Amino acid sequence: MIKDGIIALGDLEIVLCDAQGRVKEHRLEKNLVVNVGLAFIAQRMASTPTVMSHMAVGTGGTAAAAANTVLGTEVARVALTSASNTTTTVTNDSMQYVATFPAGTATAALTEAAILNAASAGTMLSRTVFAVVNKGASDAMTITWTIKVA
Repeated sequence: MIKDGIIALGDLEIVLCDAQGRVKEHRLEKNLVVNVGLAFIAQRMASTPTVMSHMAVGTGGTAAAAANTVLGTEVARVALTSASNTTTTVTNDSMQYVATFPAGTATAALTEAAILNAASAGTMLSRTVFAVVNKGASDAMTITWTIKVA
């Protein structure tokens, strides 16, 4: 059997900790790889667009859509802590991106997140909208985002 189609699927894990490092909230979410993100994946096969390097969070509530290129209301953007190939089903079929939003950064009732390839503007790979995560001023939040190409 010939497998003809390729899809990109994403999951993210959000862990919110208080100032003492105790987990206040832990959640798993799905995401949407947007149109410009799919184009980015295809371009990486033959050219070298700038790699994904940042994660952003915001307070927008509009549902994720394939045509998205920015968050609804971006609150903060940080450089990725790590980006590495991982194995979900087939060796190296996934990329895992990790970012930490430290105390004092992204203090808000957060409802959306994205992976991008620049400190400002840039190309969005994926976006998700989720139920409110209330990040206080002394809280730290780590998001681990896995994109699988299948």
